[in-house]
Amino acid sequence: MNSKHVFSNTFHFPVQIYYEDTDFSGVVYHPNFLKYFERAREHVIGANRLNELWLEQKLGFAVYKTEMTCSEGVEFADIIDVRTRFYIESQYRTVWHQEIWRLHAKKPAVTSVIEMVCMNTQRQLTVMPEALLKELSTAISH
Repeated sequence: MNSKHVFSNTFHFPVQIYYEDTDFSGVVYHPNFLKYFERAREHVIGANRLNELWLEQKLGFAVYKTEMTCSEGVEFADIIDVRTRFYIESQYRTVWHQEIWRLHAKKPAVTSVIEMVCMNTQRQLTVMPEALLKELSTAISH
């Protein structure tokens, strides 16, 4: 983790693991972790805010880069805590550090660093609106 960046506060997003999330052995199928991370990021910004950006300003976000490490299995019937922190890399990019924690765990089961970029409907890199940058900045700890 790069210490020069100032991170947001930590956001928590609980997820119930259902049988459909798992493979034949009852362990979460790894691509589902990306879905849980996506939901947690959406929770931070807000679905209504993201919808408003798309409908009114024709802007959205795309994953530019991701790194994910699965250190421990997550199983059927677990309730996990998706912990999310982020920083603003530039006017175009945010970087999200996310972890999945099992109940009573001493370390995260899954960790990820996901870089998101702002794009327009022509899939061109676009500056995030000033109002959104200001909203995201309010979650940054000092």
